[in-house]
Amino acid sequence: MKKKLHEPRDGVFQRKDRKGFFISWVDASGKRRKRKTNAANITQAKTALAAELTRVEQAKALGFSPATKDTFAKVADRFILYQRARLTPKAFERESGIIRIHLKPFFNCDAAAIRRLDIQKYVTSRSGKASPHSVAKELTILKHLLRMAVEWEILPTSPADRVKAVPVPAGRVRYLQPAELKLLIAACPQWLQPIVTFALNTGARRGEIVKMRWVDLDQNRLLLHQTKNGDNRTAYLNQAALAVILAQPRTSPRVFPNCTAGQITVAFRRVCKKIEIEDFRFHDLRHCAASWLRMSGADLHVVATFLGHRDLRMTARYSHLSNEHLTAVVGRLDKIFSPQSVPADQSLETENELSN
Repeated sequence: MKKKLHEPRDGVFQRKDRKGFFISWVDASGKRRKRKTNAANITQAKTALAAELTRVEQAKALGFSPATKDTFAKVADRFILYQRARLTPKAFERESGIIRIHLKPFFNCDAAAIRRLDIQKYVTSRSGKASPHSVAKELTILKHLLRMAVEWEILPTSPADRVKAVPVPAGRVRYLQPAELKLLIAACPQWLQPIVTFALNTGARRGEIVKMRWVDLDQNRLLLHQTKNGDNRTAYLNQAALAVILAQPRTSPRVFPNCTAGQITVAFRRVCKKIEIEDFRFHDLRHCAASWLRMSGADLHVVATFLGHRDLRMTARYSHLSNEHLTAVVGRLDKIFSPQSVPADQSLETENELSN
């Protein structure tokens, strides 16, 4: 492990492994802060340290850290670097794209100049151009960015804390009947049939299926790496899914090595068009699996675990699909509260109390 050349508790220091001057100080909350300066010499570094110590005294006097003069764009760039190591490549690409394409152009000012009204205007303007889900995602990223600006002592408070997103409708649920699914699988090219069958029996996403590896298979379980929310999750295989896996030749580290996510999408779209199934995408096979699992009596917690949802609200879209099961459960109350279940003398006492 590389050691620092010299690091006083409060002051200017240099590191053996990095060029330049660093400063160290304690902020108004008592937390130790360290950062690299742009100083060309020790005198400039001492000036930077003095500025930080002045801000500390101001924060102690005011009860909060005063805002800096950093632009929103500068804060956004720092946030992007911060997120790079914390997100999957795909999630990082989407988040950095939202910041670069939408947030930076709209908030073309100092970060301290942003008010709650400005953020509400952003939500309103985007609501006419993007879906509610997209607007909610963008607001979530903006709130996170501004919270980090508070953490970095760039802002005293976040102006986005109490801004509400537009209402987001329940997620899409599109599923087919068993007969339609059998017709769909039969119409698929030979290479696509096992992929569709596996997706239908596991609820796995297209990207998860493409990345599956043999080393992740453990009896009737398969570990799915770097899922959409960034976590690993276990897919529990039924007999149909296990049969699909075991039928694949082990010629590559991946279970399905000869196809890409794009090829699956295009081929699946052509099959649906050929057999005239409208408004149905490959991802809807996941909805089919969850919907039929729910209609077979599984509760929402089981479905959430099956799909790998962190938030039960994501699974709530399937709540209406178990009417028959819920009716049977509610029917149990008949045995508890029906007149026949109450003793005769207790029933008589109740009638007398009501009459009095």
